Amino acid sequence: MIAAIANFLNYDIYNLELTTVKDNSELIKLLLETTGKSIIVIEDIDCSLDLTGQRKSKKKENSEDESDSDDDSGGKSNNIVSKSLKEKEKENKSDSRVTLSGLLNFIDGIWSACGGERIIVFTTNYVDKLDPALIRRGRMDMHIEMSYCCFEAFKVLAKNYLDIEEHSLFGRVKELLAEIKMTPANVAENLLPKSVEDSEEKCLRNLVEALEKIKEEEDGKLKIEKKEKQWQWIKSVLG
Repeated sequence: MIAAIANFLNYDIYNLELTTVKDNSELIKLLLETTGKSIIVIEDIDCSLDLTGQRKSKKKENSEDESDSDDDSGGKSNNIVSKSLKEKEKENKSDSRVTLSGLLNFIDGIWSACGGERIIVFTTNYVDKLDPALIRRGRMDMHIEMSYCCFEAFKVLAKNYLDIEEHSLFGRVKELLAEIKMTPANVAENLLPKSVEDSEEKCLRNLVEALEKIKEEEDGKLKIEKKEKQWQWIKSVLG
């Protein structure tokens, strides 16, 4: 999607790895070195840096410090050892000193307005883990969920990969996609002809078989869970 946007707008793409950025000043410097019409991509923002838990971690550290001071002298040596281990873990985790405040200024602070028709794109698999200040409306103008494949998306893929708009198997695919969760990438993989001899019929049947296999597995799991609940109920009744 990012490549399609860049091609359509004729923008440059910059892939920014936050873990390699030393501090907030270097982050701003990198921003100023990008071209005006560009897309800046920060992939897996929830994994790039521990920005999401900075506020909570500070509160936790303060509470730990208070609890350590309340301990008796006999436990002081253990506290010192555990504290030093925690400090080493923090140092080993990342050498970057980029803060949440620095990243927010990078996105929509005064420096972000310099020379700019830039688009900043964050990707994440865990949007709930991100700090609300990072993804609020007005800062992140659009939230796009790359969800599972629906029937309308399947028709686009069928047109792109097989050059067909209608087929007798479309009805079965529609039924299965309404029940089964499959990503567009997996759908495309099944639709993609593996050889020149593969017909549209064979590719569609490959997709149907893959969906039916997932359905069987999920139905089997549901049956096992149902039996386990029944056994638990019987055990509770028998006492």
